[in-house]
Amino acid sequence: MIDARTPPWIHAARRYLGVREIPGLETNPTIGAWLYALRAWWRDDETAWCGALPAIAMQECELAYPKAWYRARAWLDWGKPCEATYGAVAVFERSGGGHVGFVVGQDHMSRLMILGGNQGNAVTIAPFEWRRLLGCRWPAEPHVALDLVGNLPRLAHTGPASRDEA
Repeated sequence: MIDARTPPWIHAARRYLGVREIPGLETNPTIGAWLYALRAWWRDDETAWCGALPAIAMQECELAYPKAWYRARAWLDWGKPCEATYGAVAVFERSGGGHVGFVVGQDHMSRLMILGGNQGNAVTIAPFEWRRLLGCRWPAEPHVALDLVGNLPRLAHTGPASRDEA
C-alpha cells in the first residue's frame, strides 16, 4: 500500500534498499542499468555513484534532476531550497567532494537519517551529522507541493554516523 503523504521519489528509492556494489571488476546490474538510463559516461560501480539514486528516482517519477546529477554538489542548484523535511534531497560535504541522498527521518541522537546510494557501498538508510549538511532541495515542478512539513520521523539506529560514501 502506498502512503499518499510519502513523496513518490521516496517510494521509488526505497525499492532499491539493499542494492550493493560488487567488489572487483564486476558491476551490480541494477547500478549499471541506472548509469545507462542516466547516460553516464561510465558503467562501473567503483566510481562514486551516490547521485545516481536520487537521479533515477526522479527520472522514474518523471521529475527533473540536475544535468550533472553525478556531482553531489550539483544538487544544490537543482529545484528549490527547503528545510530538512521528509523527502527533501540533502547535500552533504565530505572529503574529496560531496554526498547526496533523501531525508527520511532522525535518529535518537537527532542525526539526519538519509536514504542514499553508495553509503557503505550500498543503498542504505544511514545517520548523518547536521554539521555536514550543505543544504536541502525540493523539486521545482509546480505540481509537487512542499506540504510535508513538521517533525521528522524517528528511526531507530544505534551505530556511528556515516563516514563511507565514496
